[in-house]
Amino acid sequence: MRSDNQSHFWDPPKSFILLGISDKPWLETPLFAILLISYVLAMLGNISIILVSQLDPQLHSPMYIFLSHLSFLDLCYTTTTVPQMLVNMGSSHKTISYGGCTVQYAIFHWLGCTECIVLAAMALDRYVAICEPLRYAIIMHRPLCQQLVAMAWLSGFGNSLVQVILTVKLPFCGQQVLNNFFCEVPAMIKLSCADTTVNDVTLAVLVAFFVLVPLGLILLSYGFIARAVLRIQSSRGRHKAFGTCSSHLLVVSLFYLPAIYMYLQPPSSYSQEQGKFISLFYSIITPTLNPFIYTLRNKDVKGALRRLLARTGRLCGR
Repeated sequence: MRSDNQSHFWDPPKSFILLGISDKPWLETPLFAILLISYVLAMLGNISIILVSQLDPQLHSPMYIFLSHLSFLDLCYTTTTVPQMLVNMGSSHKTISYGGCTVQYAIFHWLGCTECIVLAAMALDRYVAICEPLRYAIIMHRPLCQQLVAMAWLSGFGNSLVQVILTVKLPFCGQQVLNNFFCEVPAMIKLSCADTTVNDVTLAVLVAFFVLVPLGLILLSYGFIARAVLRIQSSRGRHKAFGTCSSHLLVVSLFYLPAIYMYLQPPSSYSQEQGKFISLFYSIITPTLNPFIYTLRNKDVKGALRRLLARTGRLCGR
């Protein structure tokens, strides 16, 4: 009897209860509207960038190969979390199955690490474009871009696989209430009733590697870029060079600053309330803003969008 009870005690829960973003019921309706609008904008904006990058011949350069993958990552980011949140906000049963929870944090960490490397590859592309303009087409050839993207996706998958293997082994001792709006590894570690030292250390090491190494490469690239830009004699040339990098720098800041705050701290000192709003920012707000940052500040993308709309209008008018 005792062994049966012990076995049952360590069994994983069939589902988790998600407490959501806020414990104030009156906030649910405005939050539902904001999230729904953000999700629609993120879908429309990122799908538009993917379409123009694929359909417009003038955007078949390496920069837009990386940008289309970044937009696809942002699409997946929001789709991994927002639909579940909207369903829970409209229901009295705010739950997610154990399997669904595992899939959610597996995909979320896969996408996060992949985006770190894609952003680093975009910084490399900007470095070559500004510091080695005459050799740009030779260095940043299409097979290299495809290899960098493949490396990003495979590396992110490897990190996610390690996190999933370690997290699914954690016992929760009947605890089902997850003080978050979606399943995330730090929140799962916090919920466990066992010694999580191995999980804490592994998460810290992998996140430090996948966040700090790409960030270091980005900062190094922009250090060389800044030196090259300062050597340009004309102010117009400096302004143009800066304009090609400013959008990427803004996207890097929006992605990395919350991620560093969120993950480069021990899960034992993880604050659920702060964590929820930081997670909300980089999982929903950033993917919604990214396409507008690139379209509002990029003449090539705006021109491609106008050409795509004009072509669509002509086809519809026939």
